[in-house]
Amino acid sequence: MSDPLRIGIVGIDHRHIYGMAAEMVKVGCELVCWWTEGTPATQDGFLKRFPDLPRVGAAAEVIERDDIDLILLSGIPADRADQAIAAMRAGKDVMSDKPGCTTLGQLAAIKACVAETGRIWSIDFSERFEVPAVTRAAKLVAEGAIGRVIQTVGIGPHRLNLNTRPDWFYQRDRFGGILTDIASHQIDQFLFFTGSTDADVTLASTGNYGNPDTPELQDFGQIVLHSDRGEGYIRVDWFTPDALPSWGDGRLMLLGTEGTIELRKYVDVGGAQGGDHLFLVNGSRCEGIDCKDAGLPYFARLADDIRKRTETAMPQAHAFKVMELAIKAQEMAEA
Repeated sequence: MSDPLRIGIVGIDHRHIYGMAAEMVKVGCELVCWWTEGTPATQDGFLKRFPDLPRVGAAAEVIERDDIDLILLSGIPADRADQAIAAMRAGKDVMSDKPGCTTLGQLAAIKACVAETGRIWSIDFSERFEVPAVTRAAKLVAEGAIGRVIQTVGIGPHRLNLNTRPDWFYQRDRFGGILTDIASHQIDQFLFFTGSTDADVTLASTGNYGNPDTPELQDFGQIVLHSDRGEGYIRVDWFTPDALPSWGDGRLMLLGTEGTIELRKYVDVGGAQGGDHLFLVNGSRCEGIDCKDAGLPYFARLADDIRKRTETAMPQAHAFKVMELAIKAQEMAEA
């Protein structure tokens, strides 16, 4: 049996780090140490989950350790590219929170570093990789349950929690824009489910409709995508109502040539309890499916990729393309 992969953490500014770290531990990896700048609001939650993990005094102390295989990044979005490049040049593979970078210049530098070092730069698109309902949908699509997917509609509402956000959250150059950030999830799902390796952004817009006191915050965004395999519509926002028992009513709708799938990932308003609901309609089936036990294969596959130098968790080209399209959509919206 192989020795466990050893993991260092650089940045815990987003709560996604909780799932990133916990899921890698579940597949047999070992957390070694962590660093973050200052005292982010996520720190209490991190310490509650990983109370015995030692904190070091600088990012370099994590990145340059010889006994670490994988670096997890969940710091301020604008800082992640430089940290990923430093990690890869130090011989480490990288799993980044989304967005993996915030500018096309950063993306070009990451691509060059991957080509130079042969390291893995992966992004944990949690709205796919940490949602069992998406695992089940992928299996159904692979089995031909709805034919070929020709359109996706991805909805990503989020709760703003205005008074708990750090200063960088309201600084456009630091968070990268709503399309670069949140909509990268839905772009990932469009490419994956339609089987597209490229796409054109045909419409992109952003707005600040409800938060005039924070003018650099974008609280609404939308994208239309077109590829040779299908069409995609994306809406993301910061308008989740307070009464919703979840941070957002995230949904994904798949239109196939022989049926449809709808995912209600986190909540089914007025319906069944809990999350991970899938609704399938095709020529012979019209049913709801509970997907809680469908599993999260990305993390085990990434661990295997690190050991075998393969691309089973997510092709490297896919990670590059998602961020390219997200940033291009952001630029189009702001032009």
